[in-house]
Amino acid sequence: MMEPAGTGQPAPRAFLRVGGATLARHQLGIALALECQRVICVARDVTQPIIALQHEAERAGVRLHVIPGPRALAGLVTANDELVVFTEGLLAAPQEAVGLLEAGHSVLVQPIESGLAAGFERIDLNHAAAGAIRIPGRLVDGLADLPPDCDIPSALTRIALQSGIAMQTVPAAAREGARWKLVRDEVEAHAIEGAWIRLHMGEGEMPTPGILLSRLGILALGPSLLHAGSGGGLVALGALAVMLLALAAGWLGYASMALLLCAAAWTLRRASGLLERVEHDSLNLRKSGLSSEQVLGWLLDIELIALIAWSTPLPEWETVLSRVFPPFMLLVLTRFLPRVLLRGWIAWLEDRALLALLLALAAVFGVLVPAVQVLTMLLALAALLLSAGKSQLTRV
Repeated sequence: MMEPAGTGQPAPRAFLRVGGATLARHQLGIALALECQRVICVARDVTQPIIALQHEAERAGVRLHVIPGPRALAGLVTANDELVVFTEGLLAAPQEAVGLLEAGHSVLVQPIESGLAAGFERIDLNHAAAGAIRIPGRLVDGLADLPPDCDIPSALTRIALQSGIAMQTVPAAAREGARWKLVRDEVEAHAIEGAWIRLHMGEGEMPTPGILLSRLGILALGPSLLHAGSGGGLVALGALAVMLLALAAGWLGYASMALLLCAAAWTLRRASGLLERVEHDSLNLRKSGLSSEQVLGWLLDIELIALIAWSTPLPEWETVLSRVFPPFMLLVLTRFLPRVLLRGWIAWLEDRALLALLLALAAVFGVLVPAVQVLTMLLALAALLLSAGKSQLTRV
């Protein structure tokens, strides 16, 4: 935490923010994933960002030390230790970095052309540093022969190579996009943020209307929410508030409006889940057993059943159970069918925003209940056909 974040900037580049967290916090996530027992920060002063980082480390059960230079490092690392060293400003996807560093002692490198263009240090004629190494602790003693203001990651990289530690090339796939970058100033941090968020949202989902809207919303507003510290929690509260408005509209008899609000609530609920995924995957946070996205998903299904049941007055000859049964079966089938469908089509059944929009359109034309019945029959038929096909394949 020594290099300034651009010319004339007092704050080190380690405290530049990407996805709402400092680069130092991202590196701490990798250290935690590697099960490091201590974290050592090299900094001139103990500032508020370092104190915040220390609290994060302590919550994870890890001790954090702040030292001014190489002399103090030698007093903290013993010959029996293993040391993982990150270059200041390195932003690496945890999955990629952990996979490379957990293999054993190595100096991570990359081809000279891409490395120099990305701002990394030259190692030899064909290789540039990749900003991370894993070495035995005994090599730290070599810092005693160097000036007290030497660059520790660079010095340890050269000491490791001179000691026979093998190079390990970071694969091209692990360096694609935002997976492995050296961020040196605010402009670079801002430029990479969108790609970093897209990386941790995941790209494999089929772009159904609800998923597409939620992803576009996160790309537009996600950085601001993450930097504000509210993240997915605020969006989840927004989804809950819209669900309450939908209940009120449905109770008052505005079925189409209530279903439109449910579509908006599901989109917000999905966006909150994407934000949580970005925070957990990029920072290696522990995931709780039951997420707010799952809870809101079940509540929204219950709400859709209630809104459909309230959509028309209940005749004297019809019971509440008979009115609730069709929408109940519809939502049960949308949860059951993904277990037998091919993966690519699951998203269409899980997209409650799309379902709510279709039902809202049916409500506008006064055919909400028949539309629910027809959809239920179609999904039940699809479940029977797909189940029969799967059982036949199993017998063969």
